[in-house]
Parts: sequence; structure tokens; C-alpha cells
Amino acid sequence: MDLTLTEEHLMIRRMAREFAQKELAPIAAEIDRKAEVPLENIRKMGELGFLGLSVSEEYGGAGMDTVSYCIAVEEISKVCASTAVVVAVQNSLVCHGIEKFGTEEQKQKFLVPLAQGKLIGAFALTEPEAGSDAAAQKTTMVRDGDVYIVNGTKNLISSGGFADVILIFGVTDKSKGHRGISALLVEKGTPGFLVGKEEDKLGLRGSSTCELIFEDCRVPVANRLGEEDQGFKIAMSNLDAGRISIAAQALGIAEAAYEAALEYAKTRQQFGQPIANFQGIRWMLADMATRIEASRLLMYNAALAKDRAEKTGERYSKEAAMAKLYASETASWVTDLAIQIHGGYGYIKDYPVERYYRDARITRIYEGTSEVQRMVIANHILR
Repeated sequence: MDLTLTEEHLMIRRMAREFAQKELAPIAAEIDRKAEVPLENIRKMGELGFLGLSVSEEYGGAGMDTVSYCIAVEEISKVCASTAVVVAVQNSLVCHGIEKFGTEEQKQKFLVPLAQGKLIGAFALTEPEAGSDAAAQKTTMVRDGDVYIVNGTKNLISSGGFADVILIFGVTDKSKGHRGISALLVEKGTPGFLVGKEEDKLGLRGSSTCELIFEDCRVPVANRLGEEDQGFKIAMSNLDAGRISIAAQALGIAEAAYEAALEYAKTRQQFGQPIANFQGIRWMLADMATRIEASRLLMYNAALAKDRAEKTGERYSKEAAMAKLYASETASWVTDLAIQIHGGYGYIKDYPVERYYRDARITRIYEGTSEVQRMVIANHILR
């Protein structure tokens, strides 16, 4: 397997890095402190094609392979993980599902403007009593002629506060269990659809995470994604793609923390010399670099598996779970060590490592906890 990056990959890296340094670096600490979503920068990302990187050119996207997409998420996450959330949700959790399961009419109505950044999407699966147990949906979708009447509450929904289109999941046939779940595309402004509480979070504070409420919300049957009762399959397919995105996000956060710790160790003087001269610090940095590189290889492996699967129909759940598990746990571990290397300075907001530490923590939870990833991996290797 050749993991040499192509000129296209390098171009995407340069483009994403330049955007992140120019547009995000000056405001990353501020939007974290104020918990503000940088909507103007999200619009700019749409104009540059970041919100449709993995969408086919036929539908207004960049038509990039998954490695290119991961590189972009990684580079943006190194500077502002909050902004990277929007890229990940848009591409993997919304556009991916519409392109794979949508009708031609849905692709023209939703996918094209989503890929062009003219619309922002959100993915609403989680509920107060349905987190890791995604099959335990309480939201109901009752067919009434040419509409579904939707009732229920979704929570912890990334980008939910400003999204134009919500991919929502709910029960259409309770007797079938997880095989009785369907998916609908709900448009902002639909009567009965309300945005509820905006969460005050530990990390990723420059992103929107909120509650969505549906009260007798009438959604056209034409907005159903896939067949009725196919929703759980669609959700799991999107999450496989999304987990690779989170691996890329976690990798970017880990790299940022490592680079900050490396630079600090070279310049911080103690006992008359740089702390990088001390064996304890050197071994920390060596282990950080090694785990980051291992995370990158697992991410690339999962990205290549996803692209193969698009052609063969194979599953890549194991590869995606491994990448997400290892990269997210690496991000938490690396950011913790980065603070340790900074000492007391790492604990204050004048240095960015404390933000990296907070941002990293969610990567072990959303789009499937580390425990769920281990379940997925075990199910594959113990067949």
C-alpha cells in the first residue's frame, strides 16, 4: 500500500493550512472564550469548497478522495477544532448520506447547495435516552398522507443552532425495533421545528451544540431519505464515514499540542538549560510523535478502505472504528502530556494547550464512544 501523498493531496494541505492560519488562527482563542460560532468563516469555507470536499463534482462538490478530505479536517483542527466540526458534519454526516441514499430530486434540492456551502446541515440522531444505544429512539414519525408528523426531542446536535437542513431519525414502526427507524430531511423554518437550549460546553466552544424540538412537525414524504424503515442503516453508514473525520480532527488537535510542547521544551530554561535536554521530557516528546504517526497511518488506512468500499460495496466499519479509537485516545493523551511539559503555564489560557486539552476530550465521546468503537472492532475480529 503506497501512502505517498499525491500533488493533489499536498495542494489540499497547503490550501487548508493557509485558510486556517489566515482566517482561524487570529480568532480561535476568542471564539473559544466567547463561545461564538464564526459564521463568516464558515461562509468562506463554503466558497473555498471545504463544505463539499467529498461530494461528487456532479453535485457541486470538489470530488476529492477521502485522504484529501482527512488532510483538510486535520489542518483546520490544528488551528480551530470548533470550526472543523462544521466541515466534518457537513461532509460525512449529511452530504455523504444524501449522495448515497437520496433521490435525484433530493440531491438537486439539498446536496448541491450543501456542497457549495449555501446551506449548512446537521445530523440529529442522539436523544436524551438514546446515546450509545442509537436504536432506542423515542422520536416518532407518523405517516399522514403525503407527510410525516414528527414528535420528539434531539439533543447534543452539532451545528444544530444554525443549520438550514437537519437529517433526523425517528421511529416509523415501533414493532420492528431498530429496523423500524426512518430518516427525514427537515428544513429550517418548518412549522413545529424549534431550536432549543444551546449547550455550554467544556471544549469546542466555538461550535453550536444544541437541543432540537419537534412538535407535530409536518415533513413531506418527499423528504424521506432512503426507504421507510431504512434509517438505522443510513445512520450507521454515515457514522462510519464520520468516525474517520473524528480521527482526522483528533489527529489535528494532537499535532497542535505536540508542536506547542516541542517548541516550549526547546525554549523553556530550567536548571540552566532547555528542558528538552532532560531525558524525561525527551521521552515524552518521542512517545507523542510516535502515537501521532500511528494515528495518521490508521486514519489513512480507514480513508483508503472507505474509498474502496464506495466501489465494491464492502464495509469499512472496523477500519473507521480503529482509526477513531486510537486517534481520539492519542489526542487526549498527547494534550495531557503537552500541559505537563508546559507545567503551570499549561494550565492557564495564555497558552493554547489548555484549549487543545478541552477540545480533545469530546473526540472520545461523539460519533461513538471509545467503548462503542471497541465493541465494533471486537464484533469484526470475533466473527
